[in-house]
Amino acid sequence: MSDAATRALDDAFLRIVADWSAGGEGCDEERFSAHALALFAYQIERNEPYRRYARSLGFDAARLPTNWRAIPAVPASAFKDATLATFDASQAELVFHTSGTTADRTGKHYVEKARLYDAALVAGFDRFMVPERSRLRYLNLVPNPRVRPQSSLGYMMGYVSVLRGDGKPEYFLGEDDVDVDGFERALDAAGAERQPVCIAGTAFAFAALVAELDARGRTFRAPAGSRIMETGGFKGRARVVERAELYASLAAALGVPESSIVAEYGMTELLSQYYDAPESRASETRVKVAPPWLRALVVDAAGREVPSGEVGFLRHVDLANRSSAVAIDTEDRGYARGDGIVLLGREAAAEPRGCSLDAEDLATLESR
Repeated sequence: MSDAATRALDDAFLRIVADWSAGGEGCDEERFSAHALALFAYQIERNEPYRRYARSLGFDAARLPTNWRAIPAVPASAFKDATLATFDASQAELVFHTSGTTADRTGKHYVEKARLYDAALVAGFDRFMVPERSRLRYLNLVPNPRVRPQSSLGYMMGYVSVLRGDGKPEYFLGEDDVDVDGFERALDAAGAERQPVCIAGTAFAFAALVAELDARGRTFRAPAGSRIMETGGFKGRARVVERAELYASLAAALGVPESSIVAEYGMTELLSQYYDAPESRASETRVKVAPPWLRALVVDAAGREVPSGEVGFLRHVDLANRSSAVAIDTEDRGYARGDGIVLLGREAAAEPRGCSLDAEDLATLESR
């Protein structure tokens, strides 16, 4: 197969990102739907597990959906059961490991071209985290990408820390602990230099940090212009802290206003991210918004879209996912509000839904 189709899709996506980054619309409903449908057609031609799944639902190259909302979504768990790639996965520029409770259930997301991920993440991060383009110092409670290159979160923060930082990024998250001593030294140094910081971390890492700081009787007043990016992350943990409680404790411990604490919502299976809408950050209910090339549907257990405001499961359609699957079903629950979504989290006892792929259908195919 010619690479012309791949280049055309990638170039079209990068134009959407560039347009939005320059202040344009990026893509309207018609442009989004056309690109998503072209991606789906491309993917079922080159991705055998996705093709078989689509065929089981009545779609193939001769019977394509007519609107992006009808594109069959691959369950996120599918990345643990198959190689979902439109290319030779051995040639991937990036390979991110999905979460899993056992090694044999940890999946992989193969990304053929890093430039697609880089463009998507920087554009969203710039718009929602550093709209004023300030040079912050990045103090990261996420995996160090040099130590854990398979972490998509580590890669994300490693990339923006270098591109948008002051040249002094640091990492304080170990395998399952936080280097509190190192963090204290780093934040003290930033305060002495009056250097604003961006403290990025998982919810679990933040909870551990504030608990230890509280035990030490230590508080900070981060330099003006500092902010916090919280990325979720209590999945599989015995202790869960409510977000309101966590944000209040972070504000008290680090001296960053709660309105400057931004929740980012992403997943290894997506290459784009959602962020708290600026206008909702001071309210009790935070609404998450995304760049125009990432859109969400709220669906019921059978995969049918539900009315706005009704709680259901989140389905994501991400135009950056050219080399895997454009539509992803999750077990995360939420509801639509305005142009965004309100994330409610995943139910602890959530069961895989009926639209999940059979293990047999998802068997990795070595020949393509």
